[in-house]
Order: sequence, then C-alpha cells, then structure tokens
Amino acid sequence: MDSSKKINVSIIGATGYVGAELVRGFSSHPVFELRHLIGRSFAGQKFSDVYPEFRSVCDIVIEDLSPEEVAKDSDLVITALPHGVSSQQVPVLLNAGCKVIDHSGDFRYKDLATYEKSYKLEHPHPELLADAVYGLPEFYRDQLKDTKLTANPGCYPTCSLIALAPFLKNHLIEEDSIIIDAVSGVSGAGRKSDLAYAYCELDEGFKPYGAVGHRHTTEIAEQCSFLAGKNSGDIKVTFTPHLAPFKRGMLATIYCKPSKSLEDVTSAKINDIYNEFYKEETFVRVLPQGVLPDVKAVSYSNYIDVNGVYDAETGLIKLFSAQDNLGKGAALQAVQAANAMFGLDETTGLKTIIRGV
Repeated sequence: MDSSKKINVSIIGATGYVGAELVRGFSSHPVFELRHLIGRSFAGQKFSDVYPEFRSVCDIVIEDLSPEEVAKDSDLVITALPHGVSSQQVPVLLNAGCKVIDHSGDFRYKDLATYEKSYKLEHPHPELLADAVYGLPEFYRDQLKDTKLTANPGCYPTCSLIALAPFLKNHLIEEDSIIIDAVSGVSGAGRKSDLAYAYCELDEGFKPYGAVGHRHTTEIAEQCSFLAGKNSGDIKVTFTPHLAPFKRGMLATIYCKPSKSLEDVTSAKINDIYNEFYKEETFVRVLPQGVLPDVKAVSYSNYIDVNGVYDAETGLIKLFSAQDNLGKGAALQAVQAANAMFGLDETTGLKTIIRGV
C-alpha cells in the first residue's frame, strides 16, 4: 500500500481504556488517520475533555453514530465493545464494506459450542467465526493480510500463548501439564465504577479471581490446541488470573513438564529455544539468560518480554512473560494487526512507543 495515502480509522467505544489506548496508538501513526470516535456517554464532548492528556493531540468531538454512519467514510473500524454487543454491530460494518478489528470475545473462537458455553450467549452470526482471523500477528500475519475481520486476542491469552508457542509447536512439553498463573493491572477490568475496583478496596491488595471457569481459559486452550497442530479443545489448561494494585501491566508464570522430545533440558536451552523461535520478531523480546520479565519494562508499549528456566529439583519448566495489558494485550496489538491488514510494516507507528523513565 502507498504509505503516503491516509487510511481512515474509526473507533467505536473510544472512551473506555482500550479505546483511549487505541487513540494514543493512532494519534501519531504516519498512515492511519482518526476519523470518528464513537461513545454514547460522552457524545458532544471533545476527546481531550474526557482525557485531558490528549489536549492538542486529539481534540476530535466524540459522536453517537450508528454503525452504518461510521462505515460511510471509514476504511477500518475498531470496536471496543462488550461481548454480545460486538456480534450485533460487526456484521453491519462488514456489510458496509469496512474492515473490522473487534476487541470482544465474540469472534475469537473457531468452535461455536466453546464460545457459547464460555460466554453463555447464543451467537447471532456464527458464520463469521470461520472468516475471522485471530489477531496475533506473530502467529497469523499471513491470514491477517487477506481478512476483513480480525478478532483481537484477550490480554491473558496473548501473554500466555507467546510464552508457550515455541514449546507447543515443536512438541517440547507435555500438553496435559500446562498450569498458568497470571497477574493483571486494574485497567484490565475496564473503566467502571464497581466498588471492587475502588482505590481503597484495591490498594495493598493482591488476589486471585475467576479461579474456575474464567472465559480466557477456553480461548487459551483452543489456541494452544491449534499451535500444537490439534483440533479445538484437544488441549486443556489450568488457568488462574490475579488482580494486582497497579494500573497497567501483566505477568504470566507458566509451569509445564518437558516432553521426551526435549532432551537434556537446561535453562540455557530454554533461552536458546526462545531466541531461535522469535529471532525475526520485533515485539517479542527474548531476555538474556537469567534475566526474567518485569511489567515495568513493557508498560505503555507493544513489546512483550519472555524467558524461562528449568527447575531440576522438580523436573518442571517455568516460563515467564510480561506485557502491558492495554498495549500488546489489547490496543497496540490491534495497531500492529491493522498494519498487517493494510500491507504496512507491522512496526509502523509502534516501534518507538515505550514507557520511558
């Protein structure tokens, strides 16, 4: 694509945390240009009135438009809407000729029954599940180039799958041994006023939640199955999310057993496996041997840091990954996927977005 030609992108659900992060990602993008910011609660106000840090950066007035109206002058529409709502609006946008990146769980699954069981919803457009591409560019970039519908992955699945992929694709771990403990910052809960997310409730706290049946468990399991060359649901994982009292960031600690294919396993070999598998990837940073991921190092960016160790005493492999749950875990990964969908270098507008000091 001609990089001098602007691509109009609109965001539905622009005033939530993911929507705001999308605005940050696209505000300085050299090719994409923000066209419509949709948000019912703040319609008529400038985006910079809702988020004052965007003064003189993004002063676009927030609108309350129908999907049909948004589609008229948008090349790409990104939906940051709850599950069950996206499945109603996305088909309208597709029928109007737009490409779409959706942030809900409505199009992430290939197996309809798994989706409906996990989300306790009947999908109104199951025919779209076959066409949607799971928006992890490191795994599906070739498919992203040709799709009109990208299902942006969940934050916990991104963090877990990037860490597990080299070992699943090469059959280096026992597939029934995967245990994932993951920690997220509070922004992962969205922009809501629930008492559970009030400052005094969260400060100095640290707790698990959704210990059984968390929706991301089945999403992780389905993609693990695909990475290992199996059918949806063939691999099961044990997954427990935790809430930590910081705004943004995510850390996954994964335990698994080496398979017979992984001989003479050591921490150095695990590091070598990561380096070989991700040697061409800009946004997956394999840390030096002995250095483990820290959420602070990836905060506000599209980078994800990985490494692993071998515990000879227990015979277990421990894998670690850290990302920003709003960045690589959501909005900035969507910018990366958008680049792929429109034939741009995936790093366009992203490579220098980092936290700073």
